[in-house]
Amino acid sequence: MTTWPDLPDREIAEPLDNAYEHAALIIDSDDALRARLVPVLADLLARGTAVLMVVSAKVELLVRTEFGALSDQLQWSDRSSFYQRLGFAYEEFRRYTAEQYAQGRRVHIIAEPDITTEIDPSSPVDRAAEYLSYEVVYNDVIAPYDCPLTCVWDARRHSTLIIENVRLLHNHEIIDGGTLVPVQHVPALDYLAHRNEIPLSTPPAATDLDLTLSSLGEIGPVHTAVRSWAGQQAFSDTAAVDIVLAVAEVATNGIVHGDAPVRVRAWRHANTLVVQVDDAGGRPLPPIAGYLSPDGDPGAGRGMWLARQLADVVKVHTAGGVTSVRLHFPHDVTHHFPVH
Repeated sequence: MTTWPDLPDREIAEPLDNAYEHAALIIDSDDALRARLVPVLADLLARGTAVLMVVSAKVELLVRTEFGALSDQLQWSDRSSFYQRLGFAYEEFRRYTAEQYAQGRRVHIIAEPDITTEIDPSSPVDRAAEYLSYEVVYNDVIAPYDCPLTCVWDARRHSTLIIENVRLLHNHEIIDGGTLVPVQHVPALDYLAHRNEIPLSTPPAATDLDLTLSSLGEIGPVHTAVRSWAGQQAFSDTAAVDIVLAVAEVATNGIVHGDAPVRVRAWRHANTLVVQVDDAGGRPLPPIAGYLSPDGDPGAGRGMWLARQLADVVKVHTAGGVTSVRLHFPHDVTHHFPVH
């Protein structure tokens, strides 16, 4: 069961001058999609605004049916080029908006998150819930690039809890008629801090790997063991290297920023490889750890950022004098490699 942080009731907010527009467009029927998205696109096309569409084939068909030849004025992108591992998806949007800004272009992005396909139903994590941590960061990280982002969420495909949180993590919502309504949203640091307070499930009593290291000089055997284990689980050499790099970065952080001993356990859950790294420092990680790219913020640490890029889902919790970082590597997603 997904555990959620306590979030405030949504309220209509006062419009803010130059506020970054990160809007939720929530639908529960094709008619709702037509009533909300079509007016938005009609206005953008009328104003000559550059628009990038990263949506499903179903949404594309509706738009092309409504606009005919005008739809060719929109830029269309395959969702798989953006939505891959969750960290990849987040970084692709950040890089794209940064590139557009550097070229002096203001592009309005219409995106429909693709976070439930190709995932085993028995996955140990709710991937949609985990993606929301990236959604809330968009409010701050992409804002400087001035590329409005409209996220299409279909209530027929997601739980009520997911949709309620989607509403609370965007600073605007689009309602019928394409009306843009500013709403109260949860600050990223508050939301992420609450997420880090959620305890991790108990690891299996018996795991495939259970290693302990006391210094950086012992990281080599961990590399070897994790790579061999991933290969035995039918992960390709390239995917295994990604797993090794992610685990090594987190284990290194545990020694350098936490305290020894650092324990590394690994197990398989259905089609997902799971690795948990525990350090004895007992110091909570900053809520934003791993969400800020070293390219975009020279002050950001590289280790957790790289771990969030290479693992699909990263969960963090500190309790009882132990800081734990759990990495999830679903087979199909880990074998889907990024555009960049």
